[in-house]
Amino acid sequence: MNYLAHSFLTFSDGQIVGQFLEDFIPNKDRFSFPKDIQDGITLHRAIDTFTDSHPAIHEAKKVFSPLVRLYSGAFVDVAMDYFVANDFSLNSLDGWKEHSLKVYRVLHQYEVWLPENLKRMLVKMELDDWLYNYRENQGIQFSMRNVLHKAKYLETDIPVFEAFLQNKNILQQCYNDFFPDLAAHVKGVNALLQLES
Repeated sequence: MNYLAHSFLTFSDGQIVGQFLEDFIPNKDRFSFPKDIQDGITLHRAIDTFTDSHPAIHEAKKVFSPLVRLYSGAFVDVAMDYFVANDFSLNSLDGWKEHSLKVYRVLHQYEVWLPENLKRMLVKMELDDWLYNYRENQGIQFSMRNVLHKAKYLETDIPVFEAFLQNKNILQQCYNDFFPDLAAHVKGVNALLQLES
């Protein structure tokens, strides 16, 4: 899952922060944050583990693996955010806009906890409204291009976005088979985290 799904699958502002922090901090630092941020880090890890093991995600990876091999999971993560952003059973269009603005606001409020590289990314994310724009093809194209540029051993002109467009129906079905299971799993993990409070 990518940034939109991770930020959506939260139950507090602190968890939103933790969901973002997970990709930016060393493992040894995770216990230096307040409990609700730690819970967000734990949720992020639970989401990633569950996602990597789900049969529908294994199917979705087949769309990209002929092009990018072991990097297929990264492109599936981006693709899934497109379907989250267009899932109006989860949120309305206005609701997704409100969610995006809330995430940016929360990250700014907790800025004291953010490392410099996350602060820099937040500026770009908010400026181009990444979270809300995942609903558009161009938002996914931009995000996939970023993955290509960051990935070692991948050429930047690999047609991953074209593969996304050509296989939208397959990826949509994978999302349909996967996301309700993920949402239920995250609720269960969060319930256990609250029992530890």
